[in-house]
Amino acid sequence: MTDMLWETSVLLQAMNARPIGVPPSGITGISIDTRTLEPGDAFFAIRGERFDGHDFLTAATKAGAALHVVAEQKLPALGRVQSPILVVDDVLQALSRLAEASRARSKAQIVAVTGSVGKTTTKEALRHGLSAVGTVHASAASFNNHWGVPLSLARLPADARYAVFEIGMNHPGEIRPLVKLVRPHVAIVTLIAPAHLGHFRDLDEIAEAKAEIFEGLVPGGTALLNADDPQCGPLATFARKAGVTEIATFGEATGADFRLLNFAPQSGGAEVEAEIAGEPVRFTLASPGRHMAQNCLAVLGAAHRIGADVHAVAAALSSWRAVKGRGARYRLAMPGGGTVELIDDSYNANPASMRAAIEVLAGAETGEGGRRIAVLGDMLELGRHAPELHAALAEPLGSAGIDMVFLAGEEMKALDDVLAGGVACEWHETNDELLAALLKTMRAGDVVMMKASKSIGFAPLIERVLSKYPPHAADAALSTPSNADAPGAA
Repeated sequence: MTDMLWETSVLLQAMNARPIGVPPSGITGISIDTRTLEPGDAFFAIRGERFDGHDFLTAATKAGAALHVVAEQKLPALGRVQSPILVVDDVLQALSRLAEASRARSKAQIVAVTGSVGKTTTKEALRHGLSAVGTVHASAASFNNHWGVPLSLARLPADARYAVFEIGMNHPGEIRPLVKLVRPHVAIVTLIAPAHLGHFRDLDEIAEAKAEIFEGLVPGGTALLNADDPQCGPLATFARKAGVTEIATFGEATGADFRLLNFAPQSGGAEVEAEIAGEPVRFTLASPGRHMAQNCLAVLGAAHRIGADVHAVAAALSSWRAVKGRGARYRLAMPGGGTVELIDDSYNANPASMRAAIEVLAGAETGEGGRRIAVLGDMLELGRHAPELHAALAEPLGSAGIDMVFLAGEEMKALDDVLAGGVACEWHETNDELLAALLKTMRAGDVVMMKASKSIGFAPLIERVLSKYPPHAADAALSTPSNADAPGAA
């Protein structure tokens, strides 16, 4: 029998709700999406930018919702609803109140993660590593925004030993209310990079917005910073201004508390040697890339700070792999024999993550006669900096020895212009044109990496490639869609 997540009497009190009908004694889960709703869940009718959950109540009932949480103002238009209803002033605000109650009852050690790049990867590595030493609850997919964080926190089981939450933002002031709900014991800032520069003046402003995460740390909590990030010093200053007394660092820099000593790339992964608070730790990574090792240093640093067995967590990381859209690898069978390796990094893109992906492609082993092919789409929300930052990718592509580059999107035209006469490059106006050209070009032995901002639509291109050339094996995890329009924040 599925464990009860919340007793209905507690829901009523926490959310200041009133019941209509006879509700069950409790619920086993919380859903905002009828496509993933499990029988026994409470369906919260959140209103998103494109959809209103109140329009999905019938579907929620058919899917087995134990009860619905609806807004008072919507009640007159609902008509007859078969399932019990809890009526609240505002559904999202009620969910946030439930999240607050969830945090109050929890005895878990809690880690919060933000940064311009690497948030979800670090969160998933924490989920995997900490599961070796206790029960772990973590945000689903990239549920890191104004509804994703309260939803993830409200889903926290009372008996979880550890919890990991991703917190993102697109504008200043967005992290502050979310981290004050989460109240973490450790707050990680992975890296400050030029993402969403269209909303900020410069990297200093991005760092200041990310530093809001320190304001929610519990007394005695740790700010965990990237020692190799030029913004490490300013972030530490912001942490101290927020009253944080425990500041620790991870990275390759001398003096880092959780330091990378050696990174040895292997086929499809790496051997890593680190020093965690003065103690040597060695572990294997199944996902390639120096940035993956950096993320795992943050994982081990957080594990140390919350009292988890660092060596057990490190050992568990050997079986952790990058997920769909964030570096997952597929080996595709070619019709004439041989294979093509496809690296799916299609979930999102900014200048820092583009450079990391290019570095991974450079280190990939090709087959006989194979080439390294980068397939790149626009990086969005860079504002006036967009032409310069797209063109700047010519340097890492050239120094990495990439054989061919396929580009799509108006912003990528700036890169095409500077690559002319250098790296073999094709620019295409549409994704369909790009895919047709790529499929004609691919041959056995090639390694192909695809990366762009999420809304550019490279994920469907990946699916079309996989449909045409089914992979031998795939290490991938599907994102969870939502009726509430669920893009994660950066």
